[in-house]
Amino acid sequence: GAASVVVGHPLDTIKTRLQAGQGYGNTLNCVLAVYRNESVAGFFKGMSFPLASIAVYSSVVFGVFSNTQRLLSQLRHGDPSRTPVLTDVALASMVAGFVSVGIGTPVDLVKIRLQMQIQPHIEANTKLKPTVPGFPVYRGPIHCFKTVLQKEGVAGIYRGAGAMLLRDVPGYCLYFIPYTFLCGWITPDGCISPNPSSICLAGGVAGAISWGTATPMDVVKSRLQADGVYLNKYKGTLDCILQSYQNEGLKVFFRGITVNAVRGFPMSSAMFLGYELSLKAMKRDQTETNP
Repeated sequence: GAASVVVGHPLDTIKTRLQAGQGYGNTLNCVLAVYRNESVAGFFKGMSFPLASIAVYSSVVFGVFSNTQRLLSQLRHGDPSRTPVLTDVALASMVAGFVSVGIGTPVDLVKIRLQMQIQPHIEANTKLKPTVPGFPVYRGPIHCFKTVLQKEGVAGIYRGAGAMLLRDVPGYCLYFIPYTFLCGWITPDGCISPNPSSICLAGGVAGAISWGTATPMDVVKSRLQADGVYLNKYKGTLDCILQSYQNEGLKVFFRGITVNAVRGFPMSSAMFLGYELSLKAMKRDQTETNP
């Protein structure tokens, strides 16, 4: 999980700026603007909170997915270790996506608020005060979390949860299903477990597919969670969709799709490789301890 955050965060910053910021144009312009204005450190804004919480998030998501699979195999066939069928993988993916929102929404909100807090917002009040665009509102992730909680309550911390649910439930289906079957397909017959190159390829392809198709709801989620740094434009998920469409047309929902898909490959490769190698190491330790 930590490896995936470090690998993917610079592109995540670019993706968020393109989706919720103003005046960047295309991806290259956004990269150059961030570098000119904030140097290399600008690409890593808001990374500490996801990095600190990714262990819990990843263990819950992967744990719920694998244990739901095992439970379904037990109920259907009486054997939890049996290779799951497509419907089992799909159902386990949906459960994992649903559970992930509870942990992931506050983390994403803090990350996006920190990434967006010096962005230009055209409608913002330009009188000089601590919360005008260009002046940091939050001193760090803990201060950001406490400030949002004090000003907006628990509902503020979970702002964008509806959009995240609409993103992650189908998104995890298109994450785990391609990985499971692609990994099984490219692993040679007779091998007990996939090799690292198979894991990286299958994980990368799954990540690119999942993040590419999740982009429309990712745009809505990013806008809802960035909303509130200086302004409150959107009343909820549907209002955000309607306002975005009325102001910028259908193309707005595909902002950052290239960055999302490209970022999804190395992030997911790192995530699945870390997951499979960790499992393999733990199973080896158990075998050595309990022969």
